[in-house]
Amino acid sequence: MAVLVLAGAGCGKNSDSEGAKSAGSDKDCVAKTDTKVGMAFDVGGRGDQSFNDSAAKGLDKAECELGFEVQTAEAQDGEAESAREGRLQQLVDAGYNPVIAVGFAYSASLSKVAKANPKVNFAIVDDAAPGDNIANLLFAEEEGSFLVGAAAALKSESGNIGFVGGVETPLIKKFEAGYTAGAKTVKKDIKVQVRYLSQPPDFSGFGDPAKGKTTAEGMFDAGADVVYHAAGGSGGGVFEAAAAADKKAIGVDSDQALTADAAVKDVILTSMLKNIDVAVFTYLEAVKSGDIPTGPTTYDLKVDGVGYSTTGGQVDDIKDKLDDYKKQIIDGTITVPSK
Repeated sequence: MAVLVLAGAGCGKNSDSEGAKSAGSDKDCVAKTDTKVGMAFDVGGRGDQSFNDSAAKGLDKAECELGFEVQTAEAQDGEAESAREGRLQQLVDAGYNPVIAVGFAYSASLSKVAKANPKVNFAIVDDAAPGDNIANLLFAEEEGSFLVGAAAALKSESGNIGFVGGVETPLIKKFEAGYTAGAKTVKKDIKVQVRYLSQPPDFSGFGDPAKGKTTAEGMFDAGADVVYHAAGGSGGGVFEAAAAADKKAIGVDSDQALTADAAVKDVILTSMLKNIDVAVFTYLEAVKSGDIPTGPTTYDLKVDGVGYSTTGGQVDDIKDKLDDYKKQIIDGTITVPSK
């Protein structure tokens, strides 16, 4: 197990001057400190152009601007719970503190490892894992999804749209709930097709572009003209299906019109932005200051924790309407369901 975990970490991003300057900063990075930060990615890892990459962006920024030494490792499809636990413990044993787990699938293993290492600080993205030394970085995914659901309905010509979820869990159901609510607020009778790529404990739905493609193809064949994915790395297949059908797709977590393959960027109507990078960097800033947070912090529309992208200009003509919905959500006029 130790060998496997070290191999995973070795494939991640190590701290060095060249790596720090690749973090997207236009200035020289600060001098290194003694703080070592470990990050355990979910399935798909760095390079998924979505969820994990957003977390990596925040880590890269902290490496450069805060001077932290960083190390990463990532989960594999179909791995046992013991592998996640071992990965976290290996980072602890190597002196990384804090350790950040990216994704709710780490909840059980992180709770166990955090309890066994009370002097180490941990953070987890997307779950409220209990523990006196755990920070929970949470998001109002339903609010951002409401806005892209409204965009889909406003842009749909067929009155038929789709939602592809990676794994059918309570978290991903929040995306579905918000998306459907936003679409039906615009058009009460709009049809929303819903499919999930896998069921827990099978998390392969977050890393199976081929399945994402065939699922989206089925939706387009059934009349959808816009499909939103909350499926991590599988979303690349949704974009491919949209391009082949000459239809539109909606990205998730990152601004995927900036990160997706050039051949499919034009089909991305918008993306639901989930600013994991902001949450990660904010947490690490607190670590730097010595005021390390624990417990839940929720990033919603009020603090720009979620939102929608405008890259490509495809929603420019409806931006005023989307921003009005955003205002109504923030002031409480609209309550977005999370189930």
